[in-house]
Formats: sequence, structure tokens, C-alpha cells
Amino acid sequence: MSDNKYDVLIIGAGPGGYVTAIRAAQLGFKVAVVEEKHLGGICLNWGCIPTKALLRSSEIYHYIENASAYGLGAEKPSYDLKAVVKRSRDVSKRLNSGVGHLLKKNKVTVIDGRATLTAKNTAAVTKDGKPVGTYQADHIIIATGARPRALPGMEPDGKLIWTYFEAMVPETMPKSLLVVGSGAIGIEFASFYATMGVDVTVVEIVDRILPVEDKEIAKIAQKQLERAGLKFITGAKVSGVKKAANAVTATIEDAKGAKTEMTVDRMISAVGVVGNIEDLGLEALGVKTDRGCVVIDEYGRTNVPGLYAIGDVAGPPMLAHKAEHEGVVCIEKIAGVKDVHPLNKGAIPGCTYCHPQVASVGLTEEAAKEAGREVKIGRFPFVGNGKAIALGEDQGLVKTIFDAKTGQLLGAHMVGAEVTELIQGYVVAMTLETTEAELMHTVFPHPTLSEMMHESVLDAYGRVIHM
Repeated sequence: MSDNKYDVLIIGAGPGGYVTAIRAAQLGFKVAVVEEKHLGGICLNWGCIPTKALLRSSEIYHYIENASAYGLGAEKPSYDLKAVVKRSRDVSKRLNSGVGHLLKKNKVTVIDGRATLTAKNTAAVTKDGKPVGTYQADHIIIATGARPRALPGMEPDGKLIWTYFEAMVPETMPKSLLVVGSGAIGIEFASFYATMGVDVTVVEIVDRILPVEDKEIAKIAQKQLERAGLKFITGAKVSGVKKAANAVTATIEDAKGAKTEMTVDRMISAVGVVGNIEDLGLEALGVKTDRGCVVIDEYGRTNVPGLYAIGDVAGPPMLAHKAEHEGVVCIEKIAGVKDVHPLNKGAIPGCTYCHPQVASVGLTEEAAKEAGREVKIGRFPFVGNGKAIALGEDQGLVKTIFDAKTGQLLGAHMVGAEVTELIQGYVVAMTLETTEAELMHTVFPHPTLSEMMHESVLDAYGRVIHM
């Protein structure tokens, strides 16, 4: 092969792109990945990982402030904002270097620049407007991710109105903050800033926070976040913004059209993301798109032979772990690996790393009932768990939803300490098509938070012990 001819060319080196590239190399393909900014993409550099580093700092700060509850003393706790931000950026830098090492180890060629599809199986790469080269591949996989959605009249400016990019690297801590949107991104930043002492208000257009989560779980999360000092305005939207030299005045309009104004130091726009499909040459090739995302089948194939898409650019759920798994399914199908299973989007967990944490998989109670399923629902509160009480984290709930006729686990939903780690137990159970009987027969270690998972299953069938 010529230096510019590959078996597989991947556009984008985010979680989906670099994992797919490595798996392709393992399968014997000659592989190149094109990346114009950062290896590891948004998740590693500006999303999943650095936000968790920030939230870890705020979590420790919270515990220091409440040290007396554990019989400990810590007078006048404080924080160094520059050091907090630096730690977050250092974590990203470390992982970014790790991705580069993995790609090199697996003999994946990394092309620095921006790719545009110029013909079938062909992409031209430029860097800062200058040509880098033209590359051909039998299979081209689009993994260009997504970017923050901007609402008209509320476009981020990097100073007063932030996206998650600016929210992760504040030079000074604002005294007041308005977060627009209460999905995972909005709630995580709201939780971080509130814990660090900022007066935080969250505006959500629907009638509750965390709209994709189970209503009961979202309600519990809201109550706990309110106890931590957050304020919520639901069923309302920001209909206008006025900027001053160092403040923002937002007009907040409720469902009935009543308007109020709120002035804050900074605003975070967290109203979702949109796929990066522009300037890729998709239109010229006739690639089908829908609502800002590339249309694919269950194996990542577009309507154009030899062209594929994975991850955020291929539609929801826009999660890093979905992108990684989707990419592996795509490349293994290309390679002809036996027994490649399409991605089951109904068994993809979702996690929100606020305090308290929220995690879920499968159908909510509302969705299960709307689908006409007869359900059995189990609940177990953190207050009934010895480990949670010992940790000083006795507020939360584990909720499980089963099909009453078959015992199929339809969904699991949690709010409380460390539930983002616990949820995977239910994900494995759903993947293995485990019924309530097998979950009941499973021995859970004591004392652990995971015991609540068992108790919730028992409760769904009237057999709960510790409540």
C-alpha cells in the first residue's frame, strides 16, 4: 500500500475514534486516525474526565467542611482555585499522553489536521487552512463527536456566558451563577460550584430536573441538592439576556408567560449538544442526516457504502461508553468477526456525578407503564443500609422495575453515594437477561452499599428483610 492508502481511516480521536482505531489495528487493518485538536476528544480533555477531577476536589472540600460530623477537626477550610483547576488539567494531560502512547503501541498512524470527504473512500486533510495530504481508505469511520448547543440570543461568549469549556477553567470564582439546563452537564457544574460556595440557580424548561431520569429519583435528587444550597426554577426558560461589564441579567419566563429578571456574575449554557457534521463533505456524497446527526444502521453503516459513523455524531445517547462500544461493533462487523451483536441502547447506563450521584439503566417507571408493561417495583432507601449509615451517607434510594409476568429486569434507578459504581451490577444483569429469581439467589457482600441492590429486588416481590 502507498503511504496515503489505508484499510481504515477514522475521522476523530475521541473515545469512540481512538478505541475503534486500536481495535481495528488488533484485527490486522492498516489504520490511520485524523484529529485536529486533542487525542481523547472532548470526553478526556474537556468533558467526562476533567469534570470528575473538579467534582472530586469539591467532594473532599465538602467532607472537610463537615469534618465534625465524623469526630474530626478542620478549622477554616479553604481552597486554591488555581490549584483545583490545575489538578483537573493535569489529569487530562496525563490521559491525553496515554492515548497517544496506545495509538503508537498499536501502530496506528495519527494525522494532525481536519478531514473533509472529497469523494467515495477519499478524505483531504488540512491544518490551519493548509493542505496536509489526501488519503484513501476502504472504510472511513466518522467519529467527530458533538459540541455545546447554542440557543439564539444566549450564545456563549467565553466571558459572561460559559459552556463547559469555560466552566472547567475559571480564573476567579463567581459569587453567583445561573445554570441553564438540568441535564447531567448542567447539574454536575451546578453541584461543583455550589459546593465551592457559589450561589447557584438552575433553570429548566420542563417541570422537573434531570428530565431523562425516573421522576421519583429526580425528585429525591432535587431535594438533596436544595439542602446543599442549590435553587431550582422548573417549567421556565431564559427568554432574554442583557450583559453588563461583569454581570449578566437574565429574563426568566414561566409557562404562563410571567417574566422575572435575575442578575448573576456568570451563566452556564447547558442545553445539550449537537453533532459535528458540518464541513465534512457529507452533502456532496449524499449522506443521510437527521436533526444534526448522521443516520446509521445497527452496525454504524451509513447509506453510502464504505462510510460509517459512531458516537455522538451518530445520535443519542451521547455518552463516551456508548461511542466506544459502538465503534468496536462497527469495526468487528467490517472485519467479519463472528457473532457481532448490535449495540443494545436499552442497556446503556447513564451517570450524573453530582452530590448525591444519580445512575440509571433501562426503562423508567413512567416509560415502562407507557409501553403497556405490567410492572413490579422494588425500592430500598439508603437509611436502611448499615454501610451507608457508617459512611454518613444515609440519604438515597435504589429502585428496580421488573416485568410482572416474566421477571425481566426492565430498569434500575439510583440516587445516593457511589451509585455510579453500583449501577454496573444491574447492567450486567440486564445483558445476561437475568430475572428476579437469579438476582434473589445472588449473594451480596456485607456490609456494602451493594446490599441495597439485593434488597430492592426483594422488595419488588414482597420479600425485603431490612425495611
